[in-house]
Amino acid sequence: MARRPSPNFAVSSPVVSPPVPQRFVALNLLLALRPTQWTKNLVIFAALIFGERLFDARAVARATGTFVAFCALSGVIYLVNDIVDREQDRWHPIKRTRPIASGALTTRTALMAALVIGSLALGWSFWISARLGTVAFSYVALLTIYSFFLKQVVILDVLTIAIGFALRAVAGGVAIAVPISEWLLVCTILLALFLGLSKRRHELLLLAEDATDYRPTLEDYTPYLLDQMIGIVTASTVMSYILYVTDAGTTARFGTSWLGLTIPLPLYGIFRYLYLVHRKGGGTPPDLLLTDRPLLACVAIWALAVVFIIYR
Repeated sequence: MARRPSPNFAVSSPVVSPPVPQRFVALNLLLALRPTQWTKNLVIFAALIFGERLFDARAVARATGTFVAFCALSGVIYLVNDIVDREQDRWHPIKRTRPIASGALTTRTALMAALVIGSLALGWSFWISARLGTVAFSYVALLTIYSFFLKQVVILDVLTIAIGFALRAVAGGVAIAVPISEWLLVCTILLALFLGLSKRRHELLLLAEDATDYRPTLEDYTPYLLDQMIGIVTASTVMSYILYVTDAGTTARFGTSWLGLTIPLPLYGIFRYLYLVHRKGGGTPPDLLLTDRPLLACVAIWALAVVFIIYR
């Protein structure tokens, strides 16, 4: 169990609590579901694109339905996570303004919403297909265990997040009944590890000497250790993508070797992200993606280039 922060938490103002925002309950609930974080679920469409089903209306509908279901399920996980961490979040310079931590949304309301939304989303997933429902349930179970236990275990915390990303990718393939490429899983897990470790580094530097009071696992991390891990994962991510797009099997499957031309885009995107983490203070992956125009443009151009090459 996480320790309660001491009254000397330097980066926040423990004596004077932030005022509770005056908003409608529905709006507070929507904010607690963190819609800005739902961009992570876009990985669901990877199977649709690389499975060459982008112009299959039925496949697009099923993938979109899966995306909606996982947006709801990820929102439920955020609610559970914020309920569990509400005391620690009240001492965090940024997270203390969240609806549950600030008291704008009661724990009871958040818990009831999580049960209702989670049940509907799981039911929707099983309606699409039994296999998708199984993947969705596994995702919820894993991330719930993470919220209560695994987030307190060094290394396993970021590995769990990475597996959660992989389950999203698997869900995209299961929903439209296309084989799950091992390359898709490898690249997804490595990219998620890269983002997760970068986020830990941001937290460690933001909270400084009080970091362990907020998240005990940060006591086992150091900037140097995280930089070493990030370096390994960065190289592995880039090499995995290069090997995939230049593989003879990939060339034979898509009938083109042009995917190799997209290599500079992931390279720039990863280097740009590292630049933002090291020189601009970093932040959460969705926030950086949505607020940094060069990074957003890079991702958009990469997606368009891949679609053009595969479906030209």
